[in-house]
Amino acid sequence: MKKFSILVSLLIGFGTFSVRAGTETYKQVAPPPPPPVYGIGFYGAIDAGANVYQNLPNSRTFTQDNPNFPDSFGDTLEVSPQHNVGVFAGLKFGYVFNPGWSVRPALELDSFYNGFNTDTNFTLREPDGDFIKSAHSSNRLNSGVWLFNFILRLGPPSWQFQPYIGAGPGVYYASLNGISFTTPDGETFHGSGRNHADFAFDALAGFDYFFNPKLSVFVEYKFLEFTSTQINTSQNRALGQHLVGAGVRYFFWP
Repeated sequence: MKKFSILVSLLIGFGTFSVRAGTETYKQVAPPPPPPVYGIGFYGAIDAGANVYQNLPNSRTFTQDNPNFPDSFGDTLEVSPQHNVGVFAGLKFGYVFNPGWSVRPALELDSFYNGFNTDTNFTLREPDGDFIKSAHSSNRLNSGVWLFNFILRLGPPSWQFQPYIGAGPGVYYASLNGISFTTPDGETFHGSGRNHADFAFDALAGFDYFFNPKLSVFVEYKFLEFTSTQINTSQNRALGQHLVGAGVRYFFWP
């Protein structure tokens, strides 16, 4: 009887050990954090750069063909505007939507100062091309520009490098300083300045690089055109500029 009891105890103990040995303990693993989201919501930015080229009129040559002035008949006058590099600097405010698309829309108000010098050289020549005399005029165009741009950001918000394109209408206010004209004899004459306000539009392309979800640096190219709809003239006096700049963008929310 004792042998039977001992045998039963051994069997029960062995079974208990086997059950315990086959039981595994599972630890709950935390899910990985979601990927960071770059550049969503409201933002402000500052930027500056150069208007590297203006499509001013090309050099033109005028010929004196009035026979009432025989002493200068056939003389030519070359007028050569200079494509000077200017500067711009301004502020941007905008909002980037996040509809879950790889191409995300954004709206932006872009305001900036834009100015450059307008120099023109004049050269008078005889009919055979011999040089007679030259003169020079200088002026400066200062303007304030306000544009409302619609922008498409290319790529999901998980990208740290985000290219974009855009375009939009706006207005400008421009002021020409009084012109300064220097004669071949070294005399300088000054003329009165002019102001003008009209419509503007731009087309742009650029990219952001994000250091964190709220802060980025960006580089941007902009084609800007000043229209002349308020000037009664048969000539197209629109002024186009090519602007290249860089800046810092900060996102306030989320």
